[in-house]
Amino acid sequence: MDLLGWALIALVISLIAGALGFTGLAQGAATIAKVLFGIFLVAAVILFIMAMAGISLIL
Repeated sequence: MDLLGWALIALVISLIAGALGFTGLAQGAATIAKVLFGIFLVAAVILFIMAMAGISLIL
């Protein structure tokens, strides 16, 4: 999977965590969902920048 694919996965996870954390659907885990939203949103932005700059991610 290329770097852009990883960035899209991180973005989707971020959006799901944000939906659960900020809408109140998961009352007990809202704080955890908000933290995960922030982490994966930052990861998605970094991966998008790396993909646009042509930097490869070796896994």
